[in-house]
Amino acid sequence: MKIAILSRDGSLYSCKRLLEAARARGHSIDVIDPLSCYMNINPGSSTIHYRGRQLDHYDAVIPRIGSATTFYGTAVLRQFEMCGSYPLNESLAIARARDKLRSLQLLARAGIAMPVTGFAHSPDDTHDLIEMVGGAPLVVKLVEGTQGIGVVLAETRQAAESVIDAFRGLNAHILVQEFIKEARGRDVRCLVIGGEVVGAIEREAKEGDFRSNLHRGGTARRVTISDSEREIAIKAAATLGLDVAGVDILRASRGPLVMEVNASPGLEGIEKTAGLDIAGMMIGWIEEQARPGFCLKTGG
Repeated sequence: MKIAILSRDGSLYSCKRLLEAARARGHSIDVIDPLSCYMNINPGSSTIHYRGRQLDHYDAVIPRIGSATTFYGTAVLRQFEMCGSYPLNESLAIARARDKLRSLQLLARAGIAMPVTGFAHSPDDTHDLIEMVGGAPLVVKLVEGTQGIGVVLAETRQAAESVIDAFRGLNAHILVQEFIKEARGRDVRCLVIGGEVVGAIEREAKEGDFRSNLHRGGTARRVTISDSEREIAIKAAATLGLDVAGVDILRASRGPLVMEVNASPGLEGIEKTAGLDIAGMMIGWIEEQARPGFCLKTGG
């Protein structure tokens, strides 16, 4: 099988592991920078060009598209889909997941439990927005933020008003979310592949922080999840149409709450912590799905 990885940096851990796993199974695999691709969009003759040449057909494409390149990266992935390549995650599903507001609305519509969340751009009444999510302490997030960047814990009402007003001055979209104190700076990352949770780790924030992202200095350990956590992780990934997803769950007193669904989860943390071959599982799923006659899912 001929496989392409869409990534700007083939030296990243996740890309290297996917290359190793594919080659170990006898596949041909290339890393392609999506920003270096350009496309001929015509009925019956759609093609993709890369660094001066037309690309040959790929049986499957693994999108490892960063948040900063979502628009063009998903456009390139759509072109591969038009040319008959199987996408490990479809362009439409990635676009859903990357739009935080849209993804939360879809999860809410599906009845998936989440922290109480407000969304605003230029709220005229900051006080009412704060009350809507239960008051301080609360978490304020920039919609465009990733890996814990643009996420602030406001412990008092005055602090919350100051942060919201400051973010409003950036002309940015803002998410205001209830703070789940009992989670104690921890969350559970569930890795979902093909409608199954194949691994889970608990991430804990470094001392003095509440963000459990490993990129922010958090630590991780392997964890056993409950049936309800497994069910909500699988449902969240399916709701957004993702075959591969990292579903982040907070353990609240009222039950598991989905905090975020990541369409391009990093492999290093979960592979090293849980001792799992996630890359091999991803290639195995492609082997099952990327066969003649596959069709893309549809949905909004």
